[in-house]
Parts: sequence; C-alpha cells; structure tokens
Amino acid sequence: MGIRFKQKCSKCKQNYVTVSRGQRFPLCYDCQKPEMQGEIKDPKIKKLLDIPEEFYKKNSFLRNIKVSYFRYGSLTDKQIEAFKKTVKKLKEGDSKDNQPPEPVEQL
Repeated sequence: MGIRFKQKCSKCKQNYVTVSRGQRFPLCYDCQKPEMQGEIKDPKIKKLLDIPEEFYKKNSFLRNIKVSYFRYGSLTDKQIEAFKKTVKKLKEGDSKDNQPPEPVEQL
C-alpha cells in the first residue's frame, strides 16, 4: 500500500480526506453525496451499489464508481469487478475489526 495522508477537501475546504499521491482533486463524502443520489433502474446495478453507507464514506473509489454510473448511465465490466473486489476487501476488514483480539502468550 502506498503512502496516504490527509488533505482538505478541494470543494468545501473544511473536511479532511485521506488521499494518496496520485489523487489530484480530493472530495469529502459530504461534497460528493449530492452527485451520488438518483434512481437506479438496472436491477443488477442496483444490487451491486446497495452497500452500507459507511463503505462510501471510507472509500473514495467506491464513491467515484457510483458517480460514474449516474453520470454515464452504465459501468464497464472492469469497473464492476474492481467495485466488487474493493467491497469484498472492506467487508473482510470489518469482520476482522469486530473479532476480539487474540490472546498473546507471555514468555
């Protein structure tokens, strides 16, 4: 994983967003939320994009995919696969966080 740091949102200049080196125009969840609202007509895409809101707050890539769907009306196969892969990683990360820590053996 690359270096990540916090930078203020380019739009509102109030909220901090975790970004990597290549991200030129970081947006916070609050600024991008209006772009992510709309009606999804395709049942497959509706099921795909129906994930917990926390995932969208945590990951700007997922927000960008949803915004792309509303902007262009469809997603490519590569976008869908990358979306599924990212959601799977986030779900695995959450399940690890909810488990109690394993006991450490003392010598």
